[in-house]
Amino acid sequence: MVLSGCAGPSPEGARDGENRTLRIAVNAAPRSLDPAQLDGGVQSYIWGSVYDTLLYYDNAGKLQPNAAESWEVSDDALTVTFNLRQGMTFSNGNAVTAEAVAATLERNKETPGQQQSKMAAVKSVDIADEYRVAVHLSSPDPSFIYNMALDAGVIADPATVNEPRSATAPVGSGPYELDMSASVSGSSYVLQKRKEYWNADAYPFQSLTVRILPDQTAALNALRSGEIDVSTVPANQLSTFSANDFNIVHTPSSSVGYLDLADRDGKVLSPLGDIRVRKAINYALNRKEIVNKLLSGGAQPSNQQFNLKGEAYDSQLEDVYPYDPDQARKLLSEAGYAGGFDVSMPSTPLSTTFEPTISQALSDVGIRVTWVPVPPQNATRAVAAGEYPMYFFVVGTDVMPREVQRQLHSASQNPFNWSSPELQRLESEANKELDPQERANKYKELNRYVVENALFAPLFFLGKDLVTSKNVKYLGDGTNNFSSIRAFDVS
Repeated sequence: MVLSGCAGPSPEGARDGENRTLRIAVNAAPRSLDPAQLDGGVQSYIWGSVYDTLLYYDNAGKLQPNAAESWEVSDDALTVTFNLRQGMTFSNGNAVTAEAVAATLERNKETPGQQQSKMAAVKSVDIADEYRVAVHLSSPDPSFIYNMALDAGVIADPATVNEPRSATAPVGSGPYELDMSASVSGSSYVLQKRKEYWNADAYPFQSLTVRILPDQTAALNALRSGEIDVSTVPANQLSTFSANDFNIVHTPSSSVGYLDLADRDGKVLSPLGDIRVRKAINYALNRKEIVNKLLSGGAQPSNQQFNLKGEAYDSQLEDVYPYDPDQARKLLSEAGYAGGFDVSMPSTPLSTTFEPTISQALSDVGIRVTWVPVPPQNATRAVAAGEYPMYFFVVGTDVMPREVQRQLHSASQNPFNWSSPELQRLESEANKELDPQERANKYKELNRYVVENALFAPLFFLGKDLVTSKNVKYLGDGTNNFSSIRAFDVS
């Protein structure tokens, strides 16, 4: 992932509060700005600035009020009531009311797209009064509240959301508005701060420019030369940045890198339908070598997907798949694939560093990999559409229970909609449990099922090293992986 940015044209302006500008470069353009089709990841720098969400995550990863100044959950966890702030407006001047919130939530539930699975538990949405919305769930869903701070929780203008413009130039409820005269779709997005936004003081930058720049080397060169002021930097490049000239921040274990063994029923690639094959892939991978040689030791090898700080993480599961190519060959033979098999995987900026090592490890046990180049902006769409039965991905991890919903049900991580009665039982029990300790135990049980059934082949937990100029300050600690300009301030 490339993340880079720059504070305005003048360091003095950045400090004095005049014409503060933040320029951010990301590796892929948003596919759409339609609320029902929003992608996570770095694209949220754009839509998260255009749209307000009901709730938000602060820089320590804590859920906070936002457009909803408060919320209540019923004793049976089947009704969530949001109390909206009064006086909020959309960028066209229309009022943000309970009607707009209800219309957006209902549209996300009814429209096939990125948000629909997150709304699966929503039975109905009632407008209690002009500024109160009650969401009724068919069953308890702890992830619902957390999703209201993300793409599923955006608020769109019901008067315009169904117009074609919503995909490229939407009417927003957030702190910034797209400047279409200065933007080039797919290349550069310029946003101007809305003076009438209810919480304008929380955003120190008067304008925001998001450039599409997939090449990290170019971003780092621009950072060194002073053309940009913010960039994630690989561990093996940190020594090229002096602490006298830059601010350097390390956030530990914020993402997981893994092979998604997505076609678990073998619909496209029949070998993946056999648990022995999926286990063989896990045994074939030398996680410690990947971390030490390719990541300069700046990561932690892992056999599991879920956040190190989350309720589901279980250190005992780290010994399930030691590096054992002989065991991998044995399992492949038992499954009827002694001669191995062929698989195509998408080649993206996320995977290129790891492709030779992954190819060699799998080839050593008979699995022959062909990497198919995929443009960065199409990578998520390609895997979400089920074009690839198996693929390498890096995704930000988070706290439970939102993590479970995303890892097991999102289109980009479960494109074949795989499930099993046992998985459904374990997840249902965990979601319904209201006692925190018992819920943590149930999530650990769910995690054990995921690992022992080899739904994924996790490789490592990856921290993030962020380098900024002395004029820009990063406020996060890695707990919150949502890409938001709230994480930046003027130093």
